[in-house]
Amino acid sequence: MNDLKARVLNERLSPFERLVTLIEVLRSPQGCNWDRAQTHQTLIPYLIEEAYEVVDSIESDNIPELREELGDLLVQIVFHAQLARERGDF
Repeated sequence: MNDLKARVLNERLSPFERLVTLIEVLRSPQGCNWDRAQTHQTLIPYLIEEAYEVVDSIESDNIPELREELGDLLVQIVFHAQLARERGDF
């Protein structure tokens, strides 16, 4: 586990690269059972929920909340990109 943690916390990586690495680790055999079980289809409700939360933040002009919700949406996007990458689609 320390090796996986070290990969994610590598200070030479940009924050975005660390996010990508985190999703890769979570999907790895040593990662999280829940994350490994997900598919594009099972993640649809989470993607929609996060998109709606971004819209709500924009409509309420809540910039601190918008920042957080955009981060949550980005996690969903990176997760879907990782799934596609694993399938050889990306």
